Amino acid sequence: MTAKPFGPIPPEFAALSELPWLDVHTPAYVYDFAVVAARVALLRAALPARIGVHYAIKANPFPPLLERIAPLVDGMDVASAGEMGHALDVMTASHVSFAGPGKRDTELEATIRAGVTLNLESIAEGQRALAIGKALGVTPRLAVRVNPDFELRGSGMKMGGRASPFGIERAHVPELVKHLIGEGAEWRGLHIFAGSQSLDTEAIIATQAATVELAAQLAEECGAVPPLVNLGGGFGIPYFPGDTPVDVGAIGAALAGAIGKLDTAYAVELGRWLVGEAGVYLARVVDRKESQGETFLIVEGGLNHHLAATGNFGTVVRRNYPVAVAHRMQDPAEEVVTIVGPLCTPLDRLADRVALPRAEVGDMIAVFASGAYGATASPSAFLGHPAAGEVVV
Repeated sequence: MTAKPFGPIPPEFAALSELPWLDVHTPAYVYDFAVVAARVALLRAALPARIGVHYAIKANPFPPLLERIAPLVDGMDVASAGEMGHALDVMTASHVSFAGPGKRDTELEATIRAGVTLNLESIAEGQRALAIGKALGVTPRLAVRVNPDFELRGSGMKMGGRASPFGIERAHVPELVKHLIGEGAEWRGLHIFAGSQSLDTEAIIATQAATVELAAQLAEECGAVPPLVNLGGGFGIPYFPGDTPVDVGAIGAALAGAIGKLDTAYAVELGRWLVGEAGVYLARVVDRKESQGETFLIVEGGLNHHLAATGNFGTVVRRNYPVAVAHRMQDPAEEVVTIVGPLCTPLDRLADRVALPRAEVGDMIAVFASGAYGATASPSAFLGHPAAGEVVV
Protein backbone atom coordinates (compact mmCIF):
# COMPACT_ATOMS: atom_id res chain seq x y z
CA MET A 1 0.00 0.00 0.00
CA THR A 2 1.36 3.43 -0.94
CA ALA A 3 1.94 5.70 2.03
CA LYS A 4 0.75 9.28 2.15
CA PRO A 5 3.16 11.96 3.42
CA PHE A 6 2.73 13.83 6.66
CA GLY A 7 3.79 17.28 7.77
CA PRO A 8 7.20 18.22 9.16
CA ILE A 9 7.88 17.41 12.80
CA PRO A 10 8.94 20.67 14.52
CA PRO A 11 12.73 20.94 14.74
CA GLU A 12 12.69 21.00 18.55
CA PHE A 13 11.44 17.39 18.48
CA ALA A 14 12.57 16.02 15.13
CA ALA A 15 16.04 14.93 16.31
CA LEU A 16 14.87 13.09 19.44
CA SER A 17 15.02 9.32 19.60
CA GLU A 18 11.99 9.35 21.85
CA LEU A 19 9.79 11.96 23.43
CA PRO A 20 10.63 12.74 27.09
CA TRP A 21 7.07 12.35 28.37
CA LEU A 22 6.50 8.62 27.94
CA ASP A 23 5.08 8.38 31.49
CA VAL A 24 2.40 11.01 30.98
CA HIS A 25 -1.17 9.96 31.64
CA THR A 26 -2.84 9.85 28.25
CA PRO A 27 -4.72 11.05 26.29
CA ALA A 28 -3.13 14.43 26.83
CA TYR A 29 -1.77 17.59 25.31
CA VAL A 30 1.76 18.42 26.40
CA TYR A 31 3.04 21.99 25.90
CA ASP A 32 6.81 22.46 25.97
CA PHE A 33 7.24 25.99 27.28
CA ALA A 34 10.88 26.18 26.23
CA VAL A 35 9.64 26.18 22.64
CA VAL A 36 7.24 29.06 23.39
CA ALA A 37 9.94 31.11 25.11
CA ALA A 38 12.30 30.55 22.19
CA ARG A 39 9.63 31.76 19.76
CA VAL A 40 9.08 34.94 21.73
CA ALA A 41 12.84 35.57 21.86
CA LEU A 42 13.17 34.97 18.12
CA LEU A 43 10.37 37.40 17.43
CA ARG A 44 11.77 40.06 19.75
CA ALA A 45 15.14 39.81 18.03
CA ALA A 46 13.55 40.18 14.59
CA LEU A 47 11.12 43.03 15.26
CA PRO A 48 11.94 46.71 15.74
CA ALA A 49 11.89 47.74 19.40
CA ARG A 50 8.81 49.92 18.81
CA ILE A 51 6.67 46.91 18.06
CA GLY A 52 5.10 45.12 20.99
CA VAL A 53 4.13 41.46 21.07
CA HIS A 54 0.58 40.49 22.01
CA TYR A 55 -0.66 36.96 22.57
CA ALA A 56 -4.04 36.06 21.05
CA ILE A 57 -5.23 33.65 23.70
CA LYS A 58 -7.89 32.10 21.48
CA ALA A 59 -5.04 29.95 20.14
CA ASN A 60 -4.60 28.30 23.54
CA PRO A 61 -6.19 29.67 26.74
CA PHE A 62 -4.90 26.94 29.10
CA PRO A 63 -4.44 28.93 32.37
CA PRO A 64 -1.02 27.48 33.38
CA LEU A 65 0.25 28.31 29.90
CA LEU A 66 -1.08 31.87 30.14
CA GLU A 67 0.64 32.30 33.49
CA ARG A 68 3.97 31.40 31.90
CA ILE A 69 3.45 33.50 28.77
CA ALA A 70 2.26 36.68 30.49
CA PRO A 71 5.69 37.94 31.64
CA LEU A 72 7.08 37.50 28.12
CA VAL A 73 4.53 39.55 26.17
CA ASP A 74 3.25 43.12 26.16
CA GLY A 75 -0.44 42.39 25.95
CA MET A 76 -3.14 39.78 25.55
CA ASP A 77 -6.03 39.83 23.11
CA VAL A 78 -9.22 37.99 23.98
CA ALA A 79 -12.43 37.09 22.15
CA SER A 80 -14.93 36.46 24.96
CA ALA A 81 -15.70 37.38 28.54
CA GLY A 82 -14.43 33.95 29.55
CA GLU A 83 -11.07 34.55 27.89
CA MET A 84 -10.98 38.02 29.43
CA GLY A 85 -11.29 36.49 32.87
CA HIS A 86 -8.32 34.21 32.20
CA ALA A 87 -6.26 37.13 30.88
CA LEU A 88 -7.03 39.34 33.88
CA ASP A 89 -5.79 36.59 36.17
CA VAL A 90 -2.27 37.08 34.78
CA MET A 91 -2.15 40.60 33.27
CA THR A 92 -3.31 44.11 34.14
CA ALA A 93 -6.44 45.34 32.37
CA SER A 94 -4.64 48.15 30.54
CA HIS A 95 -2.74 45.51 28.56
CA VAL A 96 -5.78 43.44 27.60
CA SER A 97 -8.05 44.01 24.59
CA PHE A 98 -11.33 42.32 23.62
CA ALA A 99 -12.21 41.75 19.95
CA GLY A 100 -14.96 39.81 18.24
CA PRO A 101 -18.42 40.45 16.82
CA GLY A 102 -21.64 40.09 18.75
CA LYS A 103 -20.51 41.27 22.18
CA ARG A 104 -23.50 41.28 24.51
CA ASP A 105 -24.28 44.22 26.78
CA THR A 106 -23.20 42.20 29.81
CA GLU A 107 -19.81 41.65 28.15
CA LEU A 108 -19.47 45.31 27.22
CA GLU A 109 -20.30 46.31 30.79
CA ALA A 110 -17.80 43.85 32.30
CA THR A 111 -15.11 45.03 29.90
CA ILE A 112 -15.69 48.71 30.62
CA ARG A 113 -15.80 48.12 34.38
CA ALA A 114 -12.52 46.20 34.24
CA GLY A 115 -10.75 48.87 32.18
CA VAL A 116 -10.06 46.48 29.28
CA THR A 117 -9.90 47.92 25.76
CA LEU A 118 -12.86 47.13 23.52
CA ASN A 119 -12.04 46.61 19.85
CA LEU A 120 -15.27 47.81 18.26
CA GLU A 121 -16.59 45.62 15.47
CA SER A 122 -19.52 47.84 14.38
CA ILE A 123 -20.80 51.38 14.69
CA ALA A 124 -23.75 50.11 16.72
CA GLU A 125 -21.40 48.38 19.15
CA GLY A 126 -19.64 51.70 19.62
CA GLN A 127 -22.90 53.45 20.46
CA ARG A 128 -23.80 50.72 22.97
CA ALA A 129 -20.39 50.97 24.61
CA LEU A 130 -20.68 54.76 24.94
CA ALA A 131 -24.14 54.45 26.50
CA ILE A 132 -23.01 51.78 28.96
CA GLY A 133 -19.98 53.84 29.92
CA LYS A 134 -22.15 56.87 30.64
CA ALA A 135 -24.58 54.78 32.69
CA LEU A 136 -21.70 53.38 34.75
CA GLY A 137 -19.91 56.71 35.08
CA VAL A 138 -16.79 55.03 33.64
CA THR A 139 -14.80 56.27 30.65
CA PRO A 140 -14.68 53.36 28.20
CA ARG A 141 -11.42 52.41 26.51
CA LEU A 142 -12.33 51.97 22.86
CA ALA A 143 -10.30 50.95 19.82
CA VAL A 144 -11.67 50.53 16.31
CA ARG A 145 -11.20 47.33 14.41
CA VAL A 146 -10.86 48.18 10.73
CA ASN A 147 -12.10 45.94 7.93
CA PRO A 148 -9.33 46.77 5.45
CA ASP A 149 -9.88 46.95 1.72
CA PHE A 150 -7.19 44.29 1.18
CA GLU A 151 -6.63 40.71 2.30
CA LEU A 152 -3.63 38.62 3.33
CA ARG A 153 -2.72 36.47 0.33
CA GLY A 154 -2.22 32.80 1.03
CA SER A 155 -3.94 32.94 4.41
CA GLY A 156 -5.99 30.08 5.74
CA MET A 157 -8.73 32.45 6.90
CA LYS A 158 -9.10 35.80 5.16
CA MET A 159 -10.32 38.57 7.46
CA GLY A 160 -10.31 41.60 5.15
CA GLY A 161 -11.04 42.82 1.65
CA ARG A 162 -14.65 41.61 1.62
CA ALA A 163 -18.01 41.86 3.35
CA SER A 164 -17.40 40.69 6.89
CA PRO A 165 -18.84 40.51 10.40
CA PHE A 166 -15.38 41.60 11.57
CA GLY A 167 -14.44 45.25 11.82
CA ILE A 168 -15.71 48.51 10.39
CA GLU A 169 -15.31 49.49 6.74
CA ARG A 170 -12.45 51.87 6.18
CA ALA A 171 -14.75 54.65 4.87
CA HIS A 172 -16.67 54.82 8.16
CA VAL A 173 -13.68 54.79 10.52
CA PRO A 174 -12.75 58.52 10.60
CA GLU A 175 -16.28 59.65 11.45
CA LEU A 176 -16.60 57.00 14.15
CA VAL A 177 -13.25 57.87 15.75
CA LYS A 178 -14.15 61.57 15.83
CA HIS A 179 -17.46 60.68 17.44
CA LEU A 180 -15.84 58.48 20.09
CA ILE A 181 -13.35 61.20 21.02
CA GLY A 182 -16.07 63.84 21.00
CA GLU A 183 -18.18 61.74 23.38
CA GLY A 184 -15.32 61.58 25.87
CA ALA A 185 -14.19 57.99 25.32
CA GLU A 186 -10.54 57.07 25.70
CA TRP A 187 -9.58 56.21 22.12
CA ARG A 188 -7.02 53.41 22.23
CA GLY A 189 -6.19 53.10 18.55
CA LEU A 190 -6.74 50.85 15.53
CA HIS A 191 -6.84 47.09 15.10
CA ILE A 192 -6.27 46.04 11.47
CA PHE A 193 -6.27 42.29 10.84
CA ALA A 194 -6.28 40.97 7.25
CA GLY A 195 -5.93 37.20 7.67
CA SER A 196 -4.34 34.25 9.46
CA GLN A 197 -2.21 31.12 8.92
CA SER A 198 -0.14 32.42 6.01
CA LEU A 199 3.22 30.85 5.18
CA ASP A 200 3.91 33.40 2.43
CA THR A 201 6.57 35.71 3.85
CA GLU A 202 6.34 38.21 1.01
CA ALA A 203 2.55 38.36 1.35
CA ILE A 204 2.85 39.08 5.08
CA ILE A 205 5.41 41.83 4.37
CA ALA A 206 3.17 43.41 1.72
CA THR A 207 0.11 43.23 3.96
CA GLN A 208 1.90 44.80 6.90
CA ALA A 209 3.18 47.63 4.68
CA ALA A 210 -0.38 48.22 3.45
CA THR A 211 -1.63 48.14 7.05
CA VAL A 212 0.89 50.77 8.18
CA GLU A 213 -0.03 52.94 5.18
CA LEU A 214 -3.75 52.56 5.93
CA ALA A 215 -3.19 53.51 9.59
CA ALA A 216 -1.31 56.65 8.51
CA GLN A 217 -4.12 57.63 6.14
CA LEU A 218 -6.75 57.08 8.81
CA ALA A 219 -4.79 59.09 11.36
CA GLU A 220 -4.74 62.05 8.98
CA GLU A 221 -8.45 61.70 8.20
CA CYS A 222 -9.32 61.34 11.90
CA GLY A 223 -7.21 64.32 12.86
CA ALA A 224 -5.64 62.26 15.66
CA VAL A 225 -2.73 59.85 15.89
CA PRO A 226 -3.83 56.45 17.23
CA PRO A 227 -2.11 55.57 20.51
CA LEU A 228 -1.60 52.01 19.21
CA VAL A 229 -1.84 50.30 15.85
CA ASN A 230 -2.39 46.56 16.23
CA LEU A 231 -1.06 45.06 12.99
CA GLY A 232 -2.72 41.70 13.61
CA GLY A 233 -0.81 38.50 13.02
CA GLY A 234 -1.24 36.00 10.24
CA PHE A 235 2.05 34.14 10.72
CA GLY A 236 1.40 30.49 9.90
CA ILE A 237 3.17 27.34 11.04
CA PRO A 238 3.98 24.23 8.98
CA TYR A 239 1.29 21.57 9.35
CA PHE A 240 1.35 19.65 6.09
CA PRO A 241 3.80 18.13 3.58
CA GLY A 242 5.66 20.86 1.72
CA ASP A 243 4.95 23.58 4.28
CA THR A 244 7.92 25.76 5.24
CA PRO A 245 8.21 28.33 8.08
CA VAL A 246 7.80 32.06 7.57
CA ASP A 247 10.96 34.18 7.68
CA VAL A 248 10.42 36.41 10.71
CA GLY A 249 13.80 38.06 10.17
CA ALA A 250 12.71 39.32 6.76
CA ILE A 251 9.34 40.39 8.16
CA GLY A 252 11.00 42.36 10.95
CA ALA A 253 13.46 44.05 8.63
CA ALA A 254 10.66 45.14 6.30
CA LEU A 255 8.60 46.46 9.20
CA ALA A 256 11.53 48.54 10.38
CA GLY A 257 11.42 50.38 7.07
CA ALA A 258 7.64 50.73 7.01
CA ILE A 259 6.74 52.04 10.45
CA GLY A 260 8.32 55.44 9.93
CA LYS A 261 5.08 56.49 8.21
CA LEU A 262 3.36 57.06 11.54
CA ASP A 263 4.82 58.10 14.90
CA THR A 264 2.90 55.77 17.20
CA ALA A 265 3.20 52.49 19.07
CA TYR A 266 2.66 49.26 17.17
CA ALA A 267 1.96 45.66 18.13
CA VAL A 268 1.71 42.33 16.39
CA GLU A 269 -0.92 39.93 17.66
CA LEU A 270 0.13 36.31 17.38
CA GLY A 271 -1.32 33.10 18.76
CA ARG A 272 -0.67 30.03 16.66
CA TRP A 273 2.89 31.06 15.74
CA LEU A 274 3.87 31.39 19.41
CA VAL A 275 2.36 28.18 20.78
CA GLY A 276 1.35 25.89 17.91
CA GLU A 277 4.57 23.95 17.44
CA ALA A 278 5.14 23.74 21.21
CA GLY A 279 2.21 21.36 21.66
CA VAL A 280 2.04 17.60 21.15
CA TYR A 281 -1.12 15.50 21.42
CA LEU A 282 -0.40 12.06 22.88
CA ALA A 283 -2.69 9.03 22.79
CA ARG A 284 -1.99 5.35 23.35
CA VAL A 285 -2.94 2.58 20.97
CA VAL A 286 -5.99 0.68 22.23
CA ASP A 287 -6.29 -1.80 19.38
CA ARG A 288 -4.68 -2.93 16.13
CA LYS A 289 -7.07 -4.00 13.42
CA GLU A 290 -6.57 -5.50 9.95
CA SER A 291 -9.36 -4.84 7.47
CA GLN A 292 -9.16 -5.78 3.78
CA GLY A 293 -5.41 -5.42 3.73
CA GLU A 294 -5.32 -2.13 5.64
CA THR A 295 -3.97 -1.72 9.19
CA PHE A 296 -5.74 0.55 11.64
CA LEU A 297 -4.27 1.80 14.89
CA ILE A 298 -7.18 2.74 17.15
CA VAL A 299 -6.13 5.25 19.80
CA GLU A 300 -7.75 6.80 22.88
CA GLY A 301 -8.95 10.02 21.30
CA GLY A 302 -9.72 11.51 17.93
CA LEU A 303 -11.77 14.40 16.65
CA ASN A 304 -13.28 14.85 20.11
CA HIS A 305 -9.81 15.87 21.33
CA HIS A 306 -8.13 17.16 18.17
CA LEU A 307 -10.63 18.23 15.55
CA ALA A 308 -8.05 20.08 13.46
CA ALA A 309 -5.80 17.03 13.00
CA THR A 310 -8.73 15.08 11.57
CA GLY A 311 -9.19 17.70 8.87
CA ASN A 312 -12.56 18.89 10.15
CA PHE A 313 -11.59 22.38 11.30
CA GLY A 314 -11.65 24.42 8.10
CA THR A 315 -9.38 22.23 5.97
CA VAL A 316 -10.67 21.90 2.38
CA VAL A 317 -8.53 18.90 1.45
CA ARG A 318 -7.62 16.51 4.26
CA ARG A 319 -3.84 16.21 4.76
CA ASN A 320 -1.78 14.58 7.48
CA TYR A 321 -0.41 16.46 10.47
CA PRO A 322 3.11 15.41 11.56
CA VAL A 323 2.90 12.14 13.52
CA ALA A 324 5.27 9.65 15.14
CA VAL A 325 5.47 6.64 17.42
CA ALA A 326 6.62 8.46 20.57
CA HIS A 327 9.30 5.98 21.69
CA ARG A 328 10.61 5.19 18.18
CA MET A 329 11.11 8.65 16.70
CA GLN A 330 14.19 7.76 14.60
CA ASP A 331 13.37 4.15 13.75
CA PRO A 332 12.68 3.34 10.10
CA ALA A 333 9.15 2.85 8.89
CA GLU A 334 7.94 -0.73 8.97
CA GLU A 335 4.30 -0.48 7.99
CA VAL A 336 1.62 1.77 6.55
CA VAL A 337 -1.17 2.47 9.02
CA THR A 338 -4.24 4.64 9.42
CA ILE A 339 -4.63 6.13 12.89
CA VAL A 340 -8.20 6.56 14.08
CA GLY A 341 -9.93 7.49 17.31
CA PRO A 342 -12.63 5.61 19.21
CA LEU A 343 -15.63 7.53 17.87
CA CYS A 344 -18.44 6.03 15.79
CA THR A 345 -17.85 8.15 12.70
CA PRO A 346 -15.57 7.76 9.66
CA LEU A 347 -14.52 11.38 10.19
CA ASP A 348 -12.49 10.29 13.23
CA ARG A 349 -9.17 9.83 11.41
CA LEU A 350 -6.01 11.38 12.87
CA ALA A 351 -3.63 10.15 10.16
CA ASP A 352 -4.41 8.52 6.83
CA ARG A 353 -2.09 5.76 5.52
CA VAL A 354 1.18 6.97 7.01
CA ALA A 355 4.44 5.01 7.11
CA LEU A 356 5.63 4.47 10.70
CA PRO A 357 7.61 2.04 12.85
CA ARG A 358 5.38 -0.73 14.13
CA ALA A 359 3.27 0.26 17.13
CA GLU A 360 1.57 -2.20 19.46
CA VAL A 361 -1.31 -1.86 21.88
CA GLY A 362 -0.16 0.41 24.72
CA ASP A 363 2.37 2.32 22.62
CA MET A 364 2.00 6.09 22.37
CA ILE A 365 1.24 7.99 19.18
CA ALA A 366 2.29 11.66 18.98
CA VAL A 367 0.57 14.28 16.84
CA PHE A 368 2.75 17.38 16.53
CA ALA A 369 1.92 21.05 15.77
CA SER A 370 -0.90 20.66 18.29
CA GLY A 371 -0.38 23.61 20.62
CA ALA A 372 -2.97 25.88 19.00
CA TYR A 373 -6.67 25.32 18.33
CA GLY A 374 -6.50 21.87 19.86
CA ALA A 375 -8.37 21.03 23.05
CA THR A 376 -10.65 24.07 23.16
CA ALA A 377 -11.41 23.93 19.43
CA SER A 378 -12.64 20.32 19.59
CA PRO A 379 -16.06 18.81 20.49
CA SER A 380 -14.89 17.22 23.72
CA ALA A 381 -18.43 16.27 24.81
CA PHE A 382 -19.14 14.32 21.62
CA LEU A 383 -20.16 10.74 22.46
CA GLY A 384 -19.27 11.19 26.11
CA HIS A 385 -15.61 10.12 26.02
CA PRO A 386 -13.24 11.56 28.66
CA ALA A 387 -11.58 14.86 27.84
CA ALA A 388 -7.87 15.02 27.09
CA GLY A 389 -5.57 16.21 29.85
CA GLU A 390 -3.27 19.22 29.46
CA VAL A 391 0.14 19.85 30.99
CA VAL A 392 2.87 22.47 30.60
CA VAL A 393 6.44 21.22 30.92
